[in-house]
Amino acid sequence: MIPVLQVENLAKHFQMHHLGQRLHAFDGINFTLHAGEFLLLRGPNGVGKSTLLRTLYRSYLPRAGHMWYHTTEGRIDLAVAADVDIALLRRREIGFVTQFLIARPRVAAEDIVAEPLRRAGIPAAEATEEARRWLAEFGVKRDLWRAYPTTFSGGEQQKVNLARALILPQRLLLLDEPTASLDAGARAALIRRLADLKAAGVAMIGVFHHPGDVAGLIDREIELTAQEVPEDVAV
Repeated sequence: MIPVLQVENLAKHFQMHHLGQRLHAFDGINFTLHAGEFLLLRGPNGVGKSTLLRTLYRSYLPRAGHMWYHTTEGRIDLAVAADVDIALLRRREIGFVTQFLIARPRVAAEDIVAEPLRRAGIPAAEATEEARRWLAEFGVKRDLWRAYPTTFSGGEQQKVNLARALILPQRLLLLDEPTASLDAGARAALIRRLADLKAAGVAMIGVFHHPGDVAGLIDREIELTAQEVPEDVAV
C-alpha cells in the first residue's frame, strides 16, 4: 500500500540571531503514515510537537530531511516543494486544525465556514447550508451564524475554526491542540467528526493536551524528547 506521507530524517532548528545561538526543535524524525491512520505526537511542553506539525504543513522550512507526500497526482517532497504547489495542496488535500481562529473583520461565521466548500466549486447556497449544519453540530448558537467571529469569545471562535477546518475532508489532516477551550459538547462533536474522517481514509497527525479525548482513534505514537525522537511504536 502506498503511504500518504513518508518522513525521513527530518530536522528543524531556529537561529536566534539577536542571541547569537541556535534553538533546537527536533532532529532525526522518521515515520510513515497510511490512509486512515491516526498518529499521536507526545512529549513535554516546548519539545517541538507543534513545530513539527507546522513544518509538515510547510509553515516552517526544515533544516534537513524529506517529507514525501503522495498526492493524487504523484509524489512530492514537501520540504523543497514550490510555494505555489504547497498552496494548491493546502487547498485540495492537506488540512491544518489549530485552536486559534484568525477571523477576517466583517465576515459572518457561516461565510467563513462555507468558504472551503465554495472554493471547491460547491454552489453558494449549498455551501452555506452545510456550514450552518456544522456550526450547529459544534454548538454555535443560531443567532451567531450571521455575526462576526471577531466579536466572539475564544471558545466560540474555536468552534467556528473547527467547523471551517473540518467541513471539507482532506487526505492529510494535522491537528494542533484542537480541543483546547472547548466545552464537553463541542469536544464530543469533534471526536465524532474525526472518527468519521478516519473511517473515510483521512490520515491524521495530532497533538492533544488530553490524549484521552482521542484514545479510541490512535493507531501509533511518537514520543518527542529534547534530544532525539525514537522510532514510532505501535499502540
